[in-house]
Amino acid sequence: MSGPLILAIPSKGRLKEQVDGWLADCGLRARPIGGARGYLAELEGLPQVQVRLASAGDIAAALAAGEIHLGVTGEDLLAELRDAGGAHVVLLNALGFGRANLVVAAPKSWIDVNTMSDVDDVAHAYLARTGRRLRVATKYLVQTRAFFARHGIVDYRLVESGGATEGAPAAGLAELIVDITSTGDTLAANSLKVLDDGVILRSQAHLAASPLARWDEACLEAAARLLSIVEARARGKSTASLTWPAAHDVAARAAVATLVQPADAPRTNGLLIKGSDLFAAMAALAESGVGPVSVSLPAYVFEAASSAAGRLAAAVSSNR
Repeated sequence: MSGPLILAIPSKGRLKEQVDGWLADCGLRARPIGGARGYLAELEGLPQVQVRLASAGDIAAALAAGEIHLGVTGEDLLAELRDAGGAHVVLLNALGFGRANLVVAAPKSWIDVNTMSDVDDVAHAYLARTGRRLRVATKYLVQTRAFFARHGIVDYRLVESGGATEGAPAAGLAELIVDITSTGDTLAANSLKVLDDGVILRSQAHLAASPLARWDEACLEAAARLLSIVEARARGKSTASLTWPAAHDVAARAAVATLVQPADAPRTNGLLIKGSDLFAAMAALAESGVGPVSVSLPAYVFEAASSAAGRLAAAVSSNR
């Protein structure tokens, strides 16, 4: 018997609010099962999908282990597992929220340290003076090692952080930190600064899939349906639909010919066009005497097939 498609989303915090808002905007409101504090939910309109609520870190780990089919979590967490040589996770859709940067930060009092090259110089001097290596506190061990290696820095050691990483320098537990930050306010409050070239990763929330999960045809079909809705909503928000009089059709198409992109879709006496090209198209139509032209903003624009669903199917097939 086929099981449900399992989608994991964050269970708390700002990211949960953003994911709930995104799903609702797509017409896929998540309704808790067993009360507001439960850890299961269902999606309106997609009964084939079982929603599980978990922490962002647990979602990333579950994707890597193949315990869930789909999950929404931060790219920073997925990259840490990927760079550790863990199971391949397919990034399906960048969601445009949950933005944060993984950065190297130093005390503001280090006025002559502004780049990774400066850190290298300080690390050499620190080792020569104390006989100890510079300590770097972080939860992101794999990405920190890779980033420091790319900058040729070897005279340091990692201190795995189990709590508030930004407090490590003030507590005397480390000299530098590598941590995730969205506004920089917490770093500033702890008298830390981001190095000029110290951004390791510009992260955001992603809808991702695990090829290691148990995929059957029913699960793939449910995933394709979910992905087509998500993509159609995103496409609708960036698309405008133009309609002009039939008598002006030839002149109208000639007027907007230079603005039409391969992804733009012609229609009878009209055109689906990128929203960013709308005002240029309207100016060109007016100059050609075409009018009146009505503009509507579609809620969804569905394509015949989902590109993300195609990539997911290919990843699942190659893993079998």
